[in-house]
Amino acid sequence: MRDAAPISDADLVAQYLDYVRVEKRLAARTLALYTEDLRKLSAFAQAARVPLLSVQATHIRRWVARMHALGRSGRGIALILSGWRGFYTWVGRQGWMPQNPVLDVRAPKSPKPLPKALDVDDALRLADHEPMGESDPVAEARNRAMVELLYGSGLRLGELLGLRLRPGAGQGGWVDLQAGEAHVLGKGSKRRTVPVGAVAIEALQNWLAVRGQWWPLAQAACAEAEQPVFLGRRGAQLTPQQARVALKKRSLLAGLATPVHPHMLRHSFASHLLQASGDLRAVQELLGHASITTTQVYTRLDFQHLARAYDAAHPRAKRASEPDKK
Repeated sequence: MRDAAPISDADLVAQYLDYVRVEKRLAARTLALYTEDLRKLSAFAQAARVPLLSVQATHIRRWVARMHALGRSGRGIALILSGWRGFYTWVGRQGWMPQNPVLDVRAPKSPKPLPKALDVDDALRLADHEPMGESDPVAEARNRAMVELLYGSGLRLGELLGLRLRPGAGQGGWVDLQAGEAHVLGKGSKRRTVPVGAVAIEALQNWLAVRGQWWPLAQAACAEAEQPVFLGRRGAQLTPQQARVALKKRSLLAGLATPVHPHMLRHSFASHLLQASGDLRAVQELLGHASITTTQVYTRLDFQHLARAYDAAHPRAKRASEPDKK
């Protein structure tokens, strides 16, 4: 043993907090989180009548189970365990405990969050939005074409921005308006072909009709295979950040409650297609997922849609506190 341990649990915690405050120079917010984590630990230990220096892994696991049963998320428990683990690491360095009781304890796994998807009405409202007042017609044509491809074909943002006007060596992908297809380069350098619907083709044709206004004259002789479909105002290829900002602005102007990001339209494409067709394998192919287990997350979204329909329409879904009105 290196030094005599502090007389009480309170002294032990106070010494550790002084250590992290002085030695680690933690921000006030971080120090407050450490303090709260150790307050929880002390409360659990006091209720179990166990001194902090006598806590075992079995105690920690029991307290983790209790927090989880009370509704604490796996991520929240993991953060608390991290604070406890740091405390007992310091205790061990002082020679006051032979091993860290938190070392091998893990938080419960949190369920993977569902992808955020728009409902059909909001997706159509975003696509069909007509800006009021003064607006840039070139930017409007571009943004509408982006929305139609993201939602209508389920493209990733990188796949969308990698599209060119003609096929060429070493490029990301290209769009064939005559055939109604987009040839894209997805994750893992996997190529796939996705259909481009009539509405998206029309939006793309409208954009291409005005796109030349942003294409610099110095680059006018550039081969079509090298020309990106989607441009920024200065004629360069549209960046991911510019696309996100444009889509967010459009969604807010369209009156959607949630700002829309590009991948949300891909999720919406998959969810709405699965709701209408029930063909999980086809959705997998269109999204370019290597494994169908990745696509299966959309069945959970589909079930949520069905559950809402059931709650709204089925007489047996009504709560006991909401009897039928005679």
